[in-house]
Amino acid sequence: MPVKTKIIKIGNSQGVRIPKTMIEQARLGDEVELELKADYLVIKPASSPRTGWADAFAKAPIDNEILPMLENEWDEEGWEW
Repeated sequence: MPVKTKIIKIGNSQGVRIPKTMIEQARLGDEVELELKADYLVIKPASSPRTGWADAFAKAPIDNEILPMLENEWDEEGWEW
Protein backbone atom coordinates (compact mmCIF):
# COMPACT_ATOMS: atom_id res chain seq x y z
CA MET A 1 0.00 0.00 0.00
CA PRO A 2 1.54 3.33 -1.03
CA VAL A 3 2.27 5.89 1.67
CA LYS A 4 2.42 9.59 0.87
CA THR A 5 5.16 11.61 2.57
CA LYS A 6 6.91 14.94 2.07
CA ILE A 7 10.46 15.65 1.02
CA ILE A 8 12.19 17.52 3.86
CA LYS A 9 15.32 19.69 3.93
CA ILE A 10 18.30 18.18 5.77
CA GLY A 11 21.23 20.62 5.63
CA ASN A 12 22.16 21.03 1.95
CA SER A 13 20.38 17.79 1.07
CA GLN A 14 16.83 16.55 1.13
CA GLY A 15 15.30 13.41 2.54
CA VAL A 16 12.14 11.49 3.21
CA ARG A 17 10.83 9.99 6.42
CA ILE A 18 10.13 6.30 6.08
CA PRO A 19 7.59 4.78 8.49
CA LYS A 20 9.13 2.29 10.92
CA THR A 21 6.84 -0.53 9.78
CA MET A 22 8.04 -0.11 6.18
CA ILE A 23 11.69 -0.10 7.30
CA GLU A 24 11.10 -3.33 9.20
CA GLN A 25 9.19 -4.99 6.35
CA ALA A 26 11.92 -4.06 3.85
CA ARG A 27 14.61 -5.21 6.35
CA LEU A 28 16.48 -1.91 6.00
CA GLY A 29 19.42 -1.41 8.35
CA ASP A 30 21.63 1.58 9.07
CA GLU A 31 22.85 1.72 5.46
CA VAL A 32 20.86 1.47 2.25
CA GLU A 33 21.57 1.50 -1.48
CA LEU A 34 19.81 4.00 -3.72
CA GLU A 35 19.25 3.24 -7.39
CA LEU A 36 17.44 5.10 -10.15
CA LYS A 37 15.32 2.93 -12.44
CA ALA A 38 13.50 4.82 -15.16
CA ASP A 39 11.69 7.48 -13.12
CA TYR A 40 11.66 5.52 -9.86
CA LEU A 41 13.98 5.76 -6.86
CA VAL A 42 14.68 2.32 -5.42
CA ILE A 43 15.82 2.04 -1.79
CA LYS A 44 17.13 -1.38 -0.78
CA PRO A 45 19.25 -2.86 2.02
CA ALA A 46 22.97 -2.29 1.54
CA SER A 47 24.78 -5.44 0.51
CA SER A 48 28.21 -6.45 1.68
CA PRO A 49 30.84 -6.77 -1.07
CA ARG A 50 31.65 -10.25 0.24
CA THR A 51 28.08 -11.50 0.44
CA GLY A 52 27.99 -15.15 -0.61
CA TRP A 53 31.77 -15.71 -0.54
CA ALA A 54 31.61 -18.33 2.23
CA ASP A 55 29.00 -20.36 0.34
CA ALA A 56 30.94 -20.12 -2.92
CA PHE A 57 34.16 -21.20 -1.21
CA ALA A 58 32.42 -24.14 0.45
CA LYS A 59 31.13 -25.32 -2.96
CA ALA A 60 34.50 -24.90 -4.72
CA PRO A 61 36.35 -28.11 -5.56
CA ILE A 62 39.53 -28.67 -3.58
CA ASP A 63 42.56 -29.44 -5.70
CA ASN A 64 44.41 -32.16 -3.76
CA GLU A 65 47.46 -31.81 -6.03
CA ILE A 66 48.07 -28.20 -4.96
CA LEU A 67 47.54 -28.66 -1.23
CA PRO A 68 50.72 -30.76 -0.64
CA MET A 69 52.79 -28.04 -2.36
CA LEU A 70 51.69 -25.61 0.33
CA GLU A 71 53.46 -27.65 3.00
CA ASN A 72 57.00 -26.70 4.02
CA GLU A 73 59.62 -27.60 6.62
CA TRP A 74 57.99 -25.27 9.14
CA ASP A 75 54.98 -27.55 9.23
CA GLU A 76 57.14 -30.38 10.63
CA GLU A 77 58.68 -28.35 13.44
CA GLY A 78 56.95 -26.94 16.46
CA TRP A 79 56.56 -23.23 16.75
CA GLU A 80 58.06 -21.51 19.77
CA TRP A 81 57.18 -17.99 20.85
